Amino acid sequence: MAELNHECGVAAIYHLSGRGRSPICTDDGPRQISRLLPRMLLDIQNRGQLAAGMTTFDPDRPGLLKTLKDVGTVTEVFRLNHRAKAEALMQSLAGRAAIGHVRYATCGEDDKSYAQPFERKHIHKRKWFSFCFNGQLANYTLLKQNLLADGDHHLTLDTDTEIILHELAKILSEAPHKLDWIDVLRQATANFDGAYSLALMTAEGEMLVARDPLGIKPMCYIHEGPLFAAASESVALLNLGFEADQIKSLAPGHAILIDPENGLRIEPFAKPQSPKHCFFEWIYFANVASTLDDRSVYLSRTNLGRELAVAERAFGRVPLDDPDTIIVPVPDTSKAAADSMAYELSIPCREGLIRNRYAGRTFIEGGRARKAKAAAKYTPLREVLQGKRVILVEDSIVRSTTMNALLDRIRDVGGAREIHVRVACPPIVAPCFYGIDMSTIDQLIAPKYFSLQGELTDDSQQRLADDLGADSLRYLPVDALARAINLPSESLCQACVTGHYPTPVGQHLYQIACDNRGTQLNSQRTYEQLAAVVETP
Repeated sequence: MAELNHECGVAAIYHLSGRGRSPICTDDGPRQISRLLPRMLLDIQNRGQLAAGMTTFDPDRPGLLKTLKDVGTVTEVFRLNHRAKAEALMQSLAGRAAIGHVRYATCGEDDKSYAQPFERKHIHKRKWFSFCFNGQLANYTLLKQNLLADGDHHLTLDTDTEIILHELAKILSEAPHKLDWIDVLRQATANFDGAYSLALMTAEGEMLVARDPLGIKPMCYIHEGPLFAAASESVALLNLGFEADQIKSLAPGHAILIDPENGLRIEPFAKPQSPKHCFFEWIYFANVASTLDDRSVYLSRTNLGRELAVAERAFGRVPLDDPDTIIVPVPDTSKAAADSMAYELSIPCREGLIRNRYAGRTFIEGGRARKAKAAAKYTPLREVLQGKRVILVEDSIVRSTTMNALLDRIRDVGGAREIHVRVACPPIVAPCFYGIDMSTIDQLIAPKYFSLQGELTDDSQQRLADDLGADSLRYLPVDALARAINLPSESLCQACVTGHYPTPVGQHLYQIACDNRGTQLNSQRTYEQLAAVVETP
């Protein structure tokens, strides 16, 4: 799964004035609550390592909003490994409210101008704001076409983030009077098709946090006394010092507005819909310490391990009572599932692979360079693997590059006698148009073996095993996901394993992807072709 690119993450914190002092404050006090924001971003760094940034608000500063963002990790951008430089930055950015972002690009370039938050400066304080978001708009190209149709508008970047910025700005500019920010959000998102969670900060000291109507992207928050904090994952709030039972998930289609005068209110900005939470959050993307929509990430992954154990007994090919049979997780997100599977089967779970956390991400380079990086990312332990029958547990297989190289190393360097791959997820047979970087069918390995319906047969799974260099390979079926996460199947977005999308444009994009399969058009991101084949609504 190392070849599957992460999404993004957002965080926000606000200490309201005149309501006492929160014990969460640092020694620098409520006016510098922004100092906690980089810490929150570190806790969700798993969601994006390409860029990071934050915007702070200080009513006593000439520049009411101040933004720092750059390409790099949180530690690099905020100079956290250099005490004096980090302190200077925190003094410069000091404020009683802040929003922040970690980015992985699903669209746009890998340079500083695409880093978030995006700030829109204006002489009118009510029109001056900064915002950041996690997700992707499936109908980005249609929104872009609408925005540019009159010839009076211009876009400088190739990203849906800029589209959202201009949609918000346009509503503010055309309004004859001051609008409530939830009303602005309601108007701006009326034609959005896709997934998003966002945090916004205004020069008047208002903060807005929102989650898409289907709840595809997660958003958690805490409100205790004068302090409000929110983040894409609960772990960022837990590590501030809050209790787990204080942390809540924002309901889909709802927004939180924090006003320096009136405090906090929560209300819907979109029509209620049946939720479609992204199942990948629980099995891969989210920090294992997080709880999303009242479902523990760790417990969901241990449940997947139980599902693997049940399937293994039924399969019956691997001798489970042989002392030479061991279970090995692919670090790090497979460990909970592997431990659980091993416990259920009474088989040792061993760390046979050591991950080099400084090798970099394997998607950065293509071809041989990507394969070489994948090989360098894991070191097989010969002391553990030699002569063993290895049940290798992995989250998923997306493009196969990493798995192919890894199996070679487990045999050649580790000396394993047999390798049996067990995947704690169904085959990925369809693209994602909601924020995961897999937007064409030909990028995926599974459709070549299991059709677009992900039909699992013994023969098809063995053919893939043979081509990868494994002795056997087994996936979990789709219905295992709902059981493991403990949510109804209809409450999950499972489009990438079923081809059934929760939004109209998402389904339309999938049809385009199917039509383009095997052609030169398939080398393009599918959503980029949407405007050419769909009439603008």
